[in-house]
Amino acid sequence: MRSNKKIIVIGGGLAGLTSAILLQKGGFEVTLFEKRRYPFHRVCGEYISNEALPFLQSLQIPLADLGPSSINRLSVTTERGKELVTNLPLGGFGLSRYKLDNLLFEYAEKLGVTFLFEKVIDIKFKDESFEITAEKGKHYSCLVIAAHGKRSNLDQKLNRTFFYHRSPYLGVKYHIRTDLPDNLIRLDNFSGGYSGVCKIEDQKFNLCYLSRTSNLKEYSGISEMEENILHRNPFLKHLFKNSEFITEKPEVINEISFEPKTLVENHLLFCGDSAGMITPLCGNGMAIAIHSAKMLSEIIIRHAGGQNFNRPALEQDYIGKWSKEFIWRLRSGRVIQRLFGKPFLSEVAVAALNNLPALNQMIVKKTHGKIF
Repeated sequence: MRSNKKIIVIGGGLAGLTSAILLQKGGFEVTLFEKRRYPFHRVCGEYISNEALPFLQSLQIPLADLGPSSINRLSVTTERGKELVTNLPLGGFGLSRYKLDNLLFEYAEKLGVTFLFEKVIDIKFKDESFEITAEKGKHYSCLVIAAHGKRSNLDQKLNRTFFYHRSPYLGVKYHIRTDLPDNLIRLDNFSGGYSGVCKIEDQKFNLCYLSRTSNLKEYSGISEMEENILHRNPFLKHLFKNSEFITEKPEVINEISFEPKTLVENHLLFCGDSAGMITPLCGNGMAIAIHSAKMLSEIIIRHAGGQNFNRPALEQDYIGKWSKEFIWRLRSGRVIQRLFGKPFLSEVAVAALNNLPALNQMIVKKTHGKIF
């Protein structure tokens, strides 16, 4: 049997980078595969709940040097111009993935993590070992973490069920300069979707929205769809008309799936968005990715850090702890999402929550975790 002290991580997002850092620190020899070289942009809301802040600070990385924003207020708007404004008790911070991922990459590289910037084509498990086929050759490891994100051709290779269910959503992201309050994250509803905007670093704001792909099919392109669909919300229209768009073209991702996903398949350990996504309007995908990686890494160190390695025990421990921590948050997110992106329901929801402040605080807490 190959050494269980060698671990391969597939995907260099927040979950993959966090796993690589903790496992390298824990005495493992980590190799991480990522298709693109850092730094680069990703479609992401770029808001991180403060539940993740103590952990990130414990790594002693210079996070504050990146100049993240501090966010403690939430606004939700509707197509008819109604607005709900409330506090975020735990709060969070805004920071671009371009800066944060690169910071974690540089830290992981200093620790000794090996980075291979190439695409993983296939994974096979045989005789208690994985064979990883990448663009430039084959690699072997006893343990593999799949942290390749929301959706990948690798999911098709692995015959994951959710991959064969067409998702009706696409995500679009811009970086802009605008005049919104620094401490506010705003969610703007439109027919078939919703947008989120918050301040990140360097006096920039992240504008990211989720839309049904059917909206795009009605028009010649993203710009025309925005003019005819998103601009029905007066808050969004004002934002688009009165902001400086820093990026010439948006980052776009298709086929975003919020379906339940498996955590372990043929002994492959899924982590971050590849294990399950909370809906973007809940604003906690980044914190969950980091937390799930911390959880999995600690379980691996406990079960595979010594001489005896019980793979079934490791897998069951991970499934149990992940489900206990995240399953209800993801389910709550899917329920809450049904109230948004539909003009009538969002109008009713915002009106009701304006009159029931205790209820809106309860919903906020349902989508947030505890400090870890």
